[in-house]
Amino acid sequence: MELSVIGQEGEAAAGGGCSSGSCGSTDDQMSFLPDAIREKVENHPCYSEEAHHYFARMHVAVAPACNIQCHYCNRKYDCSNESRPGVVSELLTPEQAIKKTKAVAATIPQMTVLGIAGPGDPLANPERTFETFRGLSEEAPDIKLCVSTNGLALPESVDELAKHNIDHVTITINCVDPKIGAQIYPWIYWNNRRIRGEKGAAILIEQQQKGLEMLVERGILVKVNSVMIPGVNDEHLKEVSRIVKSKGAFLHNVMPLIAEEEHGTFYGVMGQRGPDPEELQDLQDDCAGDMNMMRHCRQCRADAVGLLGEDRGEEFTLDKIDAMEVDYESAMKTRAVVHAGIMEELHEKQEKKARLAAATVPSAAQSQMADTRPVLMAVATSGGGLINQHFGHATEFLVYEAAPTGVRFIGHRKVDQYCIGNDTCGEKESALSGSIRSLHGCEAVLCSKIGYEPWGQLEEAGIVPNGEHAMEPIEEAVMAVYQEMAANGALDKASPAAKAQQASA
Repeated sequence: MELSVIGQEGEAAAGGGCSSGSCGSTDDQMSFLPDAIREKVENHPCYSEEAHHYFARMHVAVAPACNIQCHYCNRKYDCSNESRPGVVSELLTPEQAIKKTKAVAATIPQMTVLGIAGPGDPLANPERTFETFRGLSEEAPDIKLCVSTNGLALPESVDELAKHNIDHVTITINCVDPKIGAQIYPWIYWNNRRIRGEKGAAILIEQQQKGLEMLVERGILVKVNSVMIPGVNDEHLKEVSRIVKSKGAFLHNVMPLIAEEEHGTFYGVMGQRGPDPEELQDLQDDCAGDMNMMRHCRQCRADAVGLLGEDRGEEFTLDKIDAMEVDYESAMKTRAVVHAGIMEELHEKQEKKARLAAATVPSAAQSQMADTRPVLMAVATSGGGLINQHFGHATEFLVYEAAPTGVRFIGHRKVDQYCIGNDTCGEKESALSGSIRSLHGCEAVLCSKIGYEPWGQLEEAGIVPNGEHAMEPIEEAVMAVYQEMAANGALDKASPAAKAQQASA
């Protein structure tokens, strides 16, 4: 494979404009997409940051086998206490997967997307994968179908994917250089034999790039996932981003390596660290110069159910599904009404945001904001794009950056729930300390309510707690707090960390 040629193609395209195949899915860019593309992504929680507050997804675990080995992967079965790719509680047959999907869609009407993402590779299990897709196309035609793959078997599967109207495909591409690939993939299984090292990595890279090009030619939207592995491919991912954009990828998702020792992966056992939030944000920002980035990924289990950031899988185990009576014809009518209502709300929100952006900023406020620096703020939310969650009930915080130019979503920080019922709030000191550590770099936390103890500890950590914007839209509230901070003189160019360094010098 001529990697130098790929690099030249990436450089040639880096300065180009935005095509229908490579625009991202932020609110601003959504308005410039052709109608056919916008309709594919506006209710897809993985392809649209805005949609993930409102629409749910589910994965069905029908694909146990894998054709490559990754140093960051360890597939686990019957595991209910881990949330990461490759983990499942129940392996399903295609028939069970179809039944489960219909039960979930009838119970959670805002569910729009069914994906097959493992626990192995779906295209290494083509019979099970495509039997599931065939059944869902016939029995649940209102659900979007997606697949996630490592790409090794992708070129030979593109025609079949297109045949089943699968118009969203995710490819995990961690490198375009076999030398780097050999540090990530110890082997691939290709043409009935195991191929190791750079030779195996080169074959995988070639298949991934070929599959990407074939999908784009057929009008199928492609999201590229990349795992950021510090010291291995972190700097190299800028090149990956440039190349996949040049080939027409719609969205790039740079994810942090999950490598805790207890997960049993090679990287975990060998002590390979994952990136900290600042490193991840910096790399995402660098890659965003070439294409739009997905920042709201939760690195879901292979059997995840619900909104991104929540998992309702325990509600839909096989024994519980067997006891359900599902009238899917009736459910589709209900779902259509629910989806239409959500889309109306989203469109109204986008129009309001456009009006606010077009409005003239009063001169006094403009002068106040002129010399202010960006600020990170954490938000507790249970969905709907609102600040609607108690600090102690959060299992994750969404992080936004506020600046004079506006508000943008940065990512999420997972935490252990601090408060579980009125009788135990305040007793989980380690969880509270962990939550505060996870908010490192944030200068404010917005939530619907917060207790006395966490309030005090947040202030001691230099984080301002704020419960004054409950039930308000997130971005509006974040900007309001930012403007308050500016009016109070708290946002000069020097950050709190820089001031602390100057004071200690």
